[in-house]
Amino acid sequence: MILIKTREEIELMRQSALIVSKTLGLLAKEVKPGVTTLFLDKLAEEFIRDNGAIPGFLGLYDFPNTLCMSPNAQVVHGIPNDKPLKEGDIISIDCGALKNGFYGDHAYTFEVGEVAPETKKLLEVTKESLYQGIREFKAGNRVGDVGFAIQNYCEKRGYGVVRELVGHGLGKSMHEDPEMPNYGKRGRGKKFVEGMVVAIEPMINLGTHRINQLNDGWTILTKDNKPSAHFEHDVAIVNGKPELLSTFKYIYQALGIESKEEDEFREVPLVL
Repeated sequence: MILIKTREEIELMRQSALIVSKTLGLLAKEVKPGVTTLFLDKLAEEFIRDNGAIPGFLGLYDFPNTLCMSPNAQVVHGIPNDKPLKEGDIISIDCGALKNGFYGDHAYTFEVGEVAPETKKLLEVTKESLYQGIREFKAGNRVGDVGFAIQNYCEKRGYGVVRELVGHGLGKSMHEDPEMPNYGKRGRGKKFVEGMVVAIEPMINLGTHRINQLNDGWTILTKDNKPSAHFEHDVAIVNGKPELLSTFKYIYQALGIESKEEDEFREVPLVL
């Protein structure tokens, strides 16, 4: 069952999403060669708690950490460890926070130093496919419209779209209806209505769309061991249109990047 949110609930969810956004912005300054994912995980947990929230992933389905940290060929659900990041790596960081009874949940794939041109292009296409999908999340459209937009954009450029893992509704539970696949057919699936909130999160591979799971029961990686990228936003339907609750602007501020990519999804520009 899809749980519709009031305007007041959406504003509470925005607070949760922005804690995640600020956490990712903090981590953006720290992602560099020689740093361990376990160190980043501890920073994130402290920051989330210091801001009056609870780490959303820690203990969820028995996950052992605050962050899902997935380098290179790992798609999602990587467990933080003490192995240092290396020049040329990429690292997908997925973060959740619970505040005022509502979850925020989004993700960003970071470059560690200078990465290979084909990897950089994968990240660019995956992030743009996220916005292609968000544009279709509006009243009257359906789940398949979002999935088709993401799949079409990425497959036309030769990338693999992961099938087994999907986006999802978001609210008082981390995972609510509807499931939001990154593939699909236009006009199929559940219809979008005012007040829906979802996490849209393309997981796109440089090679095959096929995946494997490690024996730890969590880590998902590409079957051909080629890199994978993951970007995720929390989005609400407000006045019939998609409105971002999360933002990458804290990341961009930390990295000295200027971007207007989110402006079309906000009634009022976000003040940092």
